[in-house]
Amino acid sequence: MGALLTPSRIATVQRHIESIVERLKPWSWLWPPMAFTAGLGSFFLVDRQQWLGAALALGLLFAWTLLLSEGLISRWLSRRGHPTPTRGVTTFIAQMIHQETLFFTLPFILVTTVWNSGQTLFALLVGGMALLSIIDPLYFKVAERWRSVYFVFHAQCVFLVLLVTLPIMVHLTTGQSLLLALGITILVALPSFWHLLKQRSLKRWCAFFGLTLLLAYGAWLGRIWVPPASLWMTSSALSPAFDVEQRLPQGSMALTPQAIRDNGLYVYTAIRAPRGLSETITHAWHHNGEPMDVVELNINGGREQGYRAWSHKQNFPEDPTGQWRIDIMTSTGQRLGLIRFEVAEDSQQASLADGEIHASGLSGLNLRRFIPGRANDKEAQQDD
Repeated sequence: MGALLTPSRIATVQRHIESIVERLKPWSWLWPPMAFTAGLGSFFLVDRQQWLGAALALGLLFAWTLLLSEGLISRWLSRRGHPTPTRGVTTFIAQMIHQETLFFTLPFILVTTVWNSGQTLFALLVGGMALLSIIDPLYFKVAERWRSVYFVFHAQCVFLVLLVTLPIMVHLTTGQSLLLALGITILVALPSFWHLLKQRSLKRWCAFFGLTLLLAYGAWLGRIWVPPASLWMTSSALSPAFDVEQRLPQGSMALTPQAIRDNGLYVYTAIRAPRGLSETITHAWHHNGEPMDVVELNINGGREQGYRAWSHKQNFPEDPTGQWRIDIMTSTGQRLGLIRFEVAEDSQQASLADGEIHASGLSGLNLRRFIPGRANDKEAQQDD
């Protein structure tokens, strides 16, 4: 083993790596669109070709393992008197992996974001990070001068790759994936605060653990702003009646107080999830900003148009007039969508529950029609 790891052999390997990096640099601009295409393909093919999504996700996690172990490898080589990789080479490799992560996960974030909510800020953050990763002067400036910011950037990329790949690879629920991703991200972000421990004292140890707990608490509070990257609402409807056998909303009525007292109100949602994934979602009813009822619904993944679920509210307050909102949430508080309507005495001002199914988010664009062969695909849908 020692003969295989002589300084001369390691130096030779490093020269080969540096030579490969120099040859790749002129073509590095191709990497982001390739990663974005891979993410898009993984997103839309995860049910039809689940092995492809899992293979892409596994490759991404393998690349991250190499990147996370880079510091350990450098210290191991240094302690044994071997030459260590140059900062420029390791930073370039890290940049490639960051680009791969950000552009691979971007389609998942764009499609699952509820754009009329705080999740828009998270999507813009990911988009900004992706842009930063391809602007070499700015990226290398952050990597060289602002190491704490760079570690936070790195931790956010770890969070994204775990959030996207865990449901695909091991069928963890959205909530389980979120909790695991948050925990690992906090561990990866801890090096950003290690400077507090250069002069070890009780005060600095308390500051270090205090910042760690604050980071964990802030991450948990911010979960509502994080899109559930493998789960999204494809369509929704409001109706006074419902065909349970066909699972379709029916009828039409103006949402006046008397109408909803007599008929109640059905809310229909179709939730898209990868095949094999089971989730619990909630319909959370709010009246004039005040929480009213929460209905839990179990869904199963695999149906292309989304798993059809509904709730029926009949116990309205004595005065139901005003603004109503139904939040469609995961069990851990991530927003899948929202439905707004108004109840008013004047039927002209009241919202109309017409049973019409409206496509939600990017699902209304029917992006699958751009994939060859999809239009004529007659694969049978599973019974949901």
